[in-house]
Amino acid sequence: MEAVLWIVLGIALAIAEAFTATFLIIFFAAGALAAAGVAALGAPLLLQVITFAVVSGVSVFALRPIILRHARPALESGETPFGVEAIEGSHGTVLEEVGGDHGMIKLDGELWQARSFDGNEKYLPGERVRVIKVQGATAIVWRDDLPNI
Repeated sequence: MEAVLWIVLGIALAIAEAFTATFLIIFFAAGALAAAGVAALGAPLLLQVITFAVVSGVSVFALRPIILRHARPALESGETPFGVEAIEGSHGTVLEEVGGDHGMIKLDGELWQARSFDGNEKYLPGERVRVIKVQGATAIVWRDDLPNI
């Protein structure tokens, strides 16, 4: 019966992690599932609690820093950005007028939907813009008045 309670606790903690995305609560869920395994083997409650504490603690201090290091953006970690992250900061040319809700730019030979960062600003065909960020498949752009990086 104790094993079932530990499993329920582990599942509840895993669900809670899904709503927080802090990469902390999930390690306590792992500890609860380890305690459930010990309980299923017939260990006393004190050993179950110790197992929960040890597995949770070791997970938090050993695995969490590794996960957080790999979850950081490439620019923050000093690695070479790729994918959507590499597009941010690049230059493009307006093909269709870009406003707060629509537009089209050419970026490294590809066509991208675009919106102005400001929402009120409009960019006419032929103007150069810089990608500030990417939201889904839309480039959020600003006038290219920044120096090349």
